[in-house]
Amino acid sequence: MRWRDNDSSITVSARIVREVLLTTERVLAGYAGERREVVDVQLGYHSITWGGVVGHAQGVTSAKDLYYLTYGSMEEAVRDIAAAGYTGTEMFDGNLAAYADRPDELRGLLAENGVELVSVYTGAGFVYPDVLPDELDKVRRACELAATFGAERLVVGGGARRASGTTPEDYDRLASALDQVHELARQHELTASYHPHLTTVVESPEELEQLLPRTQIAFCPDTAHLAAGGGDPAALIRRYGDRVAHVHLKDVALDPVEFLPLGQGSLDFRDILSAVREAGYDSWLIVELDAYAGDPLEAAKISKAYLDQLLAIQVA
Repeated sequence: MRWRDNDSSITVSARIVREVLLTTERVLAGYAGERREVVDVQLGYHSITWGGVVGHAQGVTSAKDLYYLTYGSMEEAVRDIAAAGYTGTEMFDGNLAAYADRPDELRGLLAENGVELVSVYTGAGFVYPDVLPDELDKVRRACELAATFGAERLVVGGGARRASGTTPEDYDRLASALDQVHELARQHELTASYHPHLTTVVESPEELEQLLPRTQIAFCPDTAHLAAGGGDPAALIRRYGDRVAHVHLKDVALDPVEFLPLGQGSLDFRDILSAVREAGYDSWLIVELDAYAGDPLEAAKISKAYLDQLLAIQVA
């Protein structure tokens, strides 16, 4: 049992039951007397929770070698994701690169646990012309890794903020780079989506509007990042519904920003899921949590129980 708690009398299972009961109670209290539709989607969970997000140190001096990755065990992550009831996962390009010379090992791990590699996450600055060829070479390698391990989607973040400030031309450069990412993904039979992210040039709704009309790449809304950037996630999904090709579900408490398991933050996931349905999106929902103070498996189970409640038919 991996849970560590100052109160040794609280077991993992007891804590999970308590959290599930609390979130279920909130759901029922908010939506009692209403009947909701079953949404035909599949649920996946990002491996980021097992170690958090870091990067390769050599990327400081070599952009082509700067992968995203988490230092956690992918073996543990996949087994826990399956144990929590999810059937898919998303991984960083750097974690897949670790299996490049032993692909059967990861394929076997996924197959044994009934977990599909749905998507691969990568990213870059994309606004510096001299560096862009190396960044795109890294994206090409991410596409190759995704295809090798059976993923069908590439998720891309990025758009560096300059020390001197963002210029209008940066959105043109980012859009052009993302069109090239879109083409690289297409060549590897992948669907590429852009993921707005805090600390990039696409945080706010206004910045998202600066970018999306300029590029053909699809849109991956991350509910927590959109909210932390000042947006209404459901409204933005409705606004760009015809561009949605992948979805990250993440809860957040604002001021200060803290990412949380689903149902424990400030977001209205009932409205968010309605917006996703209205957009005609009926595919994978990837739950993501950048870090968790306790056992990652516990966090995954809390979010799964909350989502199951929202997606089920409720009879008054």
